[in-house]
Amino acid sequence: MQRNNRLYLDIHAIQSVPSSCINRDDTGSPKTAIYGGVLRSRVSSQSWKRAIRLMFQDVLPQEKLGIRTKRIVEMVAGEITKIDGSLESLKLAERILKNAGLDIKSVEKGTDALFFLSRSQAQALARLVVEYPEMANNTVNRGGKEKIQQALKQSPAIDVALFGRMVADEPSLNTDASAQIAHSISTHKVVTEYDYFTAVDDWPNDEHAGAGHIGTTEFNSSTMYRYATVALHQLKEQLAEDTVEAAVQFVRAFVCSMPTGKQNSFANRTLPDAVLVTLRQDQPINLVGAFEKPVPASDEGYVGPSAKRLVQHADKVYKYFAGKPVLSLTVGDLLQELGEPMPLNHVLDQLKNALPSFLEAGGSVA
Repeated sequence: MQRNNRLYLDIHAIQSVPSSCINRDDTGSPKTAIYGGVLRSRVSSQSWKRAIRLMFQDVLPQEKLGIRTKRIVEMVAGEITKIDGSLESLKLAERILKNAGLDIKSVEKGTDALFFLSRSQAQALARLVVEYPEMANNTVNRGGKEKIQQALKQSPAIDVALFGRMVADEPSLNTDASAQIAHSISTHKVVTEYDYFTAVDDWPNDEHAGAGHIGTTEFNSSTMYRYATVALHQLKEQLAEDTVEAAVQFVRAFVCSMPTGKQNSFANRTLPDAVLVTLRQDQPINLVGAFEKPVPASDEGYVGPSAKRLVQHADKVYKYFAGKPVLSLTVGDLLQELGEPMPLNHVLDQLKNALPSFLEAGGSVA
């Protein structure tokens, strides 16, 4: 019996994306990266995290999600008002947040940087200031500050636990992220193209009979390798009984979400062509090395050859370095050598059924 307290959820996806500009840089160009000596299309980690968080709003209860905003004074004040509408909620909220060590510019402006706050944490602060008014004094003792900060650290939202929270003003309020999402890159070389477009004025005059607007949009198309991992043992410490639900819905959102950049122009929303979900006890493993040598163009396209590359590379990694995962599940038949192919909902059900025993055993496997 091998025992350790580590358990990692890895998700790998091969996804074909048509002409699009879903994630652009400051000049409006699609983001790219050099890998294996050639130019690849790229979608940043931050872009897909945002898409996942937006999808969480459809698949998870609102009370289990956080809000990332500068307007945390108003958020806490709203919870104070729910408890006692006679109190000066804005003033109390501003003071207790300052006593936590946060730099509050004003009631209207809130914090200087975005702050990731769960609804439970906002409610805890509200209860604290209502039950102990001294917490909102101009000065608060060390014990009081610790109570306030504890309220800001306990009961993190699912998305806060997954993606973390950094607080430059007060590092003690930081929350370590349990999830990591790689920048997605194309499995092959790409070339940026340009769309020249015009817009016609529906009510022109005789002096302006031509186009009402002329412009260009940069875009590319690609087959992408996407990867994410979740340290489930760490997530369990943060979320306790919500861990399984968070992990399962993270997989769903990772697979089904799509960043919305230029979506109205390109209608580029696709789903992955192949997905591999694994549980590992040793370490997370990104299999992007399968594509260090770019997949060449052929009449087979890129999806099939990319899936074959992923299978071959995974076999080599398992054979020579890391061993096989303790659980492998695949969506679609392109990766069936790595696990029994099944629909996404079946994968999510299997994961939901398997995770409690792994987590309860601390990741132990016979």
